[in-house]
Amino acid sequence: MCQGREREVEFGTHTIKSHGAHVARIHIHDWLILLLLVVIEIVLNIIHPFYCFVGEHMMSDLKYPMKENTVPFWAVPMYAALLPIAIFLVFYLRRKDVYDLHHSILGLLFAVLITWCLTDAIKNAVGWPRPDFFWRCFPDGQGKYDKWGNVICHGKDSDIKEGHKSFPSGHTSWSFAGLSFLSLYLSGKIKAFDRRGYIAKLCIVFLPLLLASLVGVSRLDDYKHHWQDVFAGGLLGLVVSTFCYLQFFPPPYHNEGWGPCAYFRALEESGVNSQLASPENGLDMQVMEVQVES
Repeated sequence: MCQGREREVEFGTHTIKSHGAHVARIHIHDWLILLLLVVIEIVLNIIHPFYCFVGEHMMSDLKYPMKENTVPFWAVPMYAALLPIAIFLVFYLRRKDVYDLHHSILGLLFAVLITWCLTDAIKNAVGWPRPDFFWRCFPDGQGKYDKWGNVICHGKDSDIKEGHKSFPSGHTSWSFAGLSFLSLYLSGKIKAFDRRGYIAKLCIVFLPLLLASLVGVSRLDDYKHHWQDVFAGGLLGLVVSTFCYLQFFPPPYHNEGWGPCAYFRALEESGVNSQLASPENGLDMQVMEVQVES
C-alpha cells in the first residue's frame, strides 16, 4: 500500500502525451491478459451448461411466465463499463493524470471481465434452472418426463440452454462489478471518509450501488432468477471489484486514497532524480566519495 505521508500534489505533469506510451508499455502484459479473458468468455458462452436433474415435483417453483428483460443485455456494458470510463475521462480532463486514467480503466475492465468469466463458469457448472424453466422446456404447457422423473424438453434449444443458467445472476454480477468499482473510485476522489462529517458525500458513493441493486431487483421481477442467484451475483461482483481496485489505488479511507499508487511513486522518482541532478547534490556525492576512498 502507498505510504501515508503527505506529498506535494503536482497535476498536469503526467499526461497521455508525455507518459501515455510509457504507462501502456509497462502494462502490456495486463492488456494481453484482458484479451485472454475475452477469449475465455467466448468459449464459456459456446459450450453447453450442465443440465441438472429437474423433476416433476420441482416444477411448482419453475412455472413463472417468460417475460422480456426490463434491463436488456446490451445495456449492461453501457452503464457498467462505458459510464464509469466516461467519469474517469472527466477526472482526467481536470487533473491531467495519465496514471489515474490508465489504472482506473484497466482495473475496471479486469473487474468486469473476471466477474463475467467467473459468473459464466459457475453457471455452466451448476446448470440450475431459471424460475421460468417450465415454459422454456414445454412451450405448449404439456410436460413430459422420463422413467426417472427428469424432464424431456421439446422447446427451443437456445431457450433450454439459457434456462439452465440461473445461478448466479449475470446482470447483477456485472452491474456490481462495474458500479462498485465506480463507487470506490468516487469515494476516493471526493474523500468521502476524511472524517470531517460531510455525510452528504455518501449519497454520491451509494448512488452506483443503488443502481446495481435495482438491476438485481429487476431480475427477480422478470422471473429470470431466484433471490439466491441475485444475492450471489451481487456479492461476487462486489468482491472482485474491490480486489481489482486495491491493486491500483489505496483504500478510499486512506489519506492518499484520491490518487493511484503509481502516481505517488512517479512523484517520488521525479523528486529523487531532481535531487541527484542538482549541483549541491553533486558536491555532496563527491565529498562522500572522497571520504569513502580515505
